[in-house]
Amino acid sequence: MRKLLILLTLLVAAPLNAQEDDAGIDWAAEQPHWAAPFEPFNIIGNLYYVGTEGLAVYLIAGEDGHALIDGGLPGHEQLIIDNIAALGFDIKDVKYLLNTHAHFDHSGGLAALKEASGAELWASEGDVSALEGGFYLGSEDKPEYAAPPVKVDRVLRDRASDFGGAVISMTGGEPGKPFLLTALTPGHSRGCTSFRLFIDDDREHLEALIFCSATVAANRLVASDEGPAQYEGIVDDYRLTFEKTRDWTPDIFLANHSEVFGLKDARERQVAGNRRAFLNRGAFQKYILEKKNAFEKALAEQSGAADGE
Repeated sequence: MRKLLILLTLLVAAPLNAQEDDAGIDWAAEQPHWAAPFEPFNIIGNLYYVGTEGLAVYLIAGEDGHALIDGGLPGHEQLIIDNIAALGFDIKDVKYLLNTHAHFDHSGGLAALKEASGAELWASEGDVSALEGGFYLGSEDKPEYAAPPVKVDRVLRDRASDFGGAVISMTGGEPGKPFLLTALTPGHSRGCTSFRLFIDDDREHLEALIFCSATVAANRLVASDEGPAQYEGIVDDYRLTFEKTRDWTPDIFLANHSEVFGLKDARERQVAGNRRAFLNRGAFQKYILEKKNAFEKALAEQSGAADGE
């Protein structure tokens, strides 16, 4: 197992009930695949899948400690812990918790996982208030979107010149490149964070992208009778992300919802003997173009509704 060395450069400086939250919504019943068990496995190199059928959680393993990306639904943390153990690892060896974004289906388990592991939580500046407050930014009045509050230990900030957030260096990456880069890709949430991993596999250098999201989903893009925009600057943030990612061409495109990258089909091909079943070159550019078009359509529709058309 490759040695894990994490170097961070900062550029500026009680879980919900597993079955039902305060609003009476049983998310495991509403979205059964979000809570359905899925056998953990090695994706490639020292990158592992330890999430559920519908909500991805990733483990990056190393001799000096592991990194865990995302926490799934509140109340379902034990499934992640058990998946980590099934691969021969220990939750207490997770030293760093990372989060794609502060929405309850991806941040809900972070508080319990932090307590179980003793790890530090690193998160982008724009999502700190939501993580520590336990709310969905812009929908603070919706308890069904709440998550257990969790303290952020290290705040990641973007640098305007090259959009670099944190540099996480691990042995085994491409010579001359850091193994893991964080990049702010805002819009879906104010601090939406993506992770670009460089993996040396069988003498070939591969890039894996764990992308946050670019969907509009429940976000209000403009002020309307339903309330103000989800957060100030959301439209500019989406457009910044589309511009930032236009030249990204990862060898492996992954996301925090498994259907986005075809988890089941890829895993079946891997089990059948295709060791590189998760290589999907070109898939990200197709995805991001679809999301850009969907965003512009949603913006036009919401703007029209706000104007009374």
